[in-house]
Amino acid sequence: MPQSVDNKAPLIIWRLVDGKPGHENQTLGLANAMRRVCEREQRPCTVCDIPVNRQQAGPSAYLQRKFPAGEGLPAPDFILAAGSGTHWSLLCAKRCYGGKTVVLMKPSLPLSWFDWVVAPEHDAVSGKNVISTKGVLNPMQPGEKVPGSVLVLVGGKSKHFEWDDERVLQSLLDIRKKHPNLLLTDSRRTPTALRARLSQVFDDQYLPWEMFNSSALVDQLAKTETVYVTEDSVSMVYEALTAGCYVNTIEVGRSRKQGRLARGLSLLSQSNLINSDHTKDSNFNESERLAQYLINQ
Repeated sequence: MPQSVDNKAPLIIWRLVDGKPGHENQTLGLANAMRRVCEREQRPCTVCDIPVNRQQAGPSAYLQRKFPAGEGLPAPDFILAAGSGTHWSLLCAKRCYGGKTVVLMKPSLPLSWFDWVVAPEHDAVSGKNVISTKGVLNPMQPGEKVPGSVLVLVGGKSKHFEWDDERVLQSLLDIRKKHPNLLLTDSRRTPTALRARLSQVFDDQYLPWEMFNSSALVDQLAKTETVYVTEDSVSMVYEALTAGCYVNTIEVGRSRKQGRLARGLSLLSQSNLINSDHTKDSNFNESERLAQYLINQ
């Protein structure tokens, strides 16, 4: 007779972290979502953050069944990781301690070596163990929205667009005509000359990124109703959507190539998830959807 599964048994999650904020935000988004699923099911959940790097694990450590970073920790049900520097650590951890491996973004190693591969649909990764998501995962959550609140997020130069300061500034001025009480911030990539213009033109409506840390941005997105994002800042588009905002993109200049990021934005537009005054999916939360799916397995 098959052994029954105790759905109230503690869920143990190992989260491998490599010190890179972009990677760690993705695994944090999924780990937090798995915690919330467990809370709804009244099931205990423990997340263990384990720092790793390329030097700690490799083919030799895998063959020798070595993963000292896991010593003394409860055996995992799931091991989460993102970034090429975590891939061998992920495999070593599983071989030594068991658990299901979940790698976020297309790995540098064969897909079949992992239990689950989670990749944005615009990356066009396919396989029987691949789960596609709309954009990369993030830890954002909606809060109580302030009616009429508007936040503008300005990015900067990237390999995907020929950035045009004047075009961007004119778009921002047009947005202010529509939303006089907007709040605007920029990023590390925003050109210096444009930052000076923003400070001059928008005065106290402009918050430089140095004064608007990641924690403050999370809080602001949670309570903001409408967000405008320059089209180079694709990750911010998905974060604003996850925070439950109406999202619009701002053109920044001529596209150098129609790559995967542009495909992702096109898919969102076609689904009326962005650039639409009448449609918003208030339940857009890919981390939550994925967490529920994985735990159900």
